[in-house]
Amino acid sequence: MVLQVLPALVAGGVERGTLEIAEAVIGAGGRALVASAGGPLVGPLERLGARHVTLPLASKNPARMLANARALTALAREERVGIIHARSRAPAWSALLAARRSGAHFVTTYHGTYNEGFPGKRLYNSVMARGERVIAISDFIAEHIRARHATPAARLRIIPRGVDPRSFDPAAVTPARLAALRTAWGVPADRPVVVLPGRLTRWKGQGVLVEAMARLGGDVVALLVGEGGYRAELAARIAALGLEGRVLLPGHAEDMPAVLLLADVVVHASTDAEAFGRTVIEAQAMARPVIAADLGAPRDTVAEGETGWRVPPGDPAALAARLATVLALPPEARATIGARARAAVLARYTTAAMQASTLAVYRELLPAGSLSEPFGAAAAGPAPGAIVAP
Repeated sequence: MVLQVLPALVAGGVERGTLEIAEAVIGAGGRALVASAGGPLVGPLERLGARHVTLPLASKNPARMLANARALTALAREERVGIIHARSRAPAWSALLAARRSGAHFVTTYHGTYNEGFPGKRLYNSVMARGERVIAISDFIAEHIRARHATPAARLRIIPRGVDPRSFDPAAVTPARLAALRTAWGVPADRPVVVLPGRLTRWKGQGVLVEAMARLGGDVVALLVGEGGYRAELAARIAALGLEGRVLLPGHAEDMPAVLLLADVVVHASTDAEAFGRTVIEAQAMARPVIAADLGAPRDTVAEGETGWRVPPGDPAALAARLATVLALPPEARATIGARARAAVLARYTTAAMQASTLAVYRELLPAGSLSEPFGAAAAGPAPGAIVAP
């Protein structure tokens, strides 16, 4: 039995990863248990065959965290949990206590850089580096863990986030899906399209792309796909620069593979370092050329001039110049970059690879036969597919 612990099951990368690992555990013959405060992903989780237990794990109140530790301890003992896998700080403290009291192994996934804006915050954050195995979601995060917490290489595993290449497959998107998007969003078929997908928030860099579009000129259309509190400010700036009709705010999109395939270029413009940046590999899986901000994990996933390009973060002039260069390339040259990008995703950044590497980490800790034989069998040495951080 593997128990994953996180604040809530709402939409997000941490939550999607939780469901993907629950699916992998069940597929390998184990039992999957998730504890959280609940949310819209409880239904999909349970349809996979996992069990959900509702606890107020989003709380940072010390008394509540201790009560959560008691509840998790009882749950771990009752269900004979072999591994407690924590994915967020407040519930991780409760999970750490529960693991010590119940005898379960403790695994963490370090999902972000976690700010240290006030005294004691590094100690609070350090729980994510206290696992018997600490999973870093990128090379960038592994280096951060080493710098902040001096975590030994023997405990540190690098397992990048993944994308499902069956869903994100350019060959699977029909012309009708692309035409429906163009019609719904009013995007002419004969104009170059730039797409920046992501929540509308200042640090995601939509404002940088707006300023770049003012410098770019021409008939290029930019789509800022997503929702968020930054929308009104973006709309005002678009109007002030006279970019209506050239920079569109279409809102949330369900069919992200089609959105990405609609693009001639996909932009990642975050001004803060991304722990991973799943939209980058989703775009690459769709064989789209990507221009990414040169900080954080996109340095891992975007090989300059090979699978995309990187530009200084927060620099509209540099972004505009790179967009002009990429859009001026012959379509065949952009297609070559896109094909290399998809090949790189298939080689390292798939959901299946992430699932297999995580199960292998579990096998490092579990005795043979503790779950089903193929899953519970102990493995010598580091998890195959995962990278042991030097």
